[in-house]
Amino acid sequence: MIAMLSDALRRVFDLGGPVVLLLGALSVLVLAVVLYKLWQFTAAGVGRHTALRDAAAAWEAGDRANARRHLAAARSYLSPVLAMALDGQDDAPRLEAEAEARFARLERGFRLLDSVAQLAPLLGLFGTVLGMISAFQALQAAGSQVDPSILAGGIWVALLTTAVGLAVAMPTALVLSWFEARMDAERVLAQQALRTILAPGTQSSRTMPAGAPAHA
Repeated sequence: MIAMLSDALRRVFDLGGPVVLLLGALSVLVLAVVLYKLWQFTAAGVGRHTALRDAAAAWEAGDRANARRHLAAARSYLSPVLAMALDGQDDAPRLEAEAEARFARLERGFRLLDSVAQLAPLLGLFGTVLGMISAFQALQAAGSQVDPSILAGGIWVALLTTAVGLAVAMPTALVLSWFEARMDAERVLAQQALRTILAPGTQSSRTMPAGAPAHA
């Protein structure tokens, strides 16, 4: 198994040089980060906020018991933040900071994906330039015994690094855009839920005894 892997790496190195090997390593790193983020999003309940929406709607309607019941059934990383709001903590900046701390944990790794998406095409272009230099050096060394296949072979090998760089960068950028869109939606949902619970019309209901009339 090790011998087969070593032979495959040697063939890749012979074709594209160290740049292709580096891009291959980056692609493995990106795959690992993407799989980890998918697991993290699933474990945190990203996108599964039906119970939170129901809790905010029930609180807005004045049904505190039902709101707390919905919140207790939620399996979302935002549940503790909304629980703080329901318990009477009406410091909006603090609650938003609590939500942002949770968003920041979910966004770890985004900078790496963005860096790979920007760096991979440049690495591919760098490999192409190096390959073209090698091809023209071989052409110069051939002198009058010029073989067009030397130049043609060197060019396609050089262009291979650009193709690999784009192949790494494009799906990375696409996945990163999807992750960022999900987090934007999470922020919108958190802001809407907190504003609903902290709205002036609902603040008095936090301290109002159960069963008390809404108006004197």
